[in-house]
Amino acid sequence: MAPAFTQVSARMDSRARFIKVNTDDEQALGAQYGIRSIPTLAIFQSGKEIARIAGALPAASLEQWVNSHIGK
Repeated sequence: MAPAFTQVSARMDSRARFIKVNTDDEQALGAQYGIRSIPTLAIFQSGKEIARIAGALPAASLEQWVNSHIGK
């Protein structure tokens, strides 16, 4: 998942901010957001979660998923 995440974040850097959180190191944050599966991807807009998906995605699917929630 890491290569796909890096690739898509570089392509979309002007439209979205991609952030990784290590939930082993940040257990309180993982608990706050109910992270039960790694990886878990979430999209936030104006501080509110608008989409979530669990599991690894290839780059094309990740980009399509993000675009479907933030617009192209």
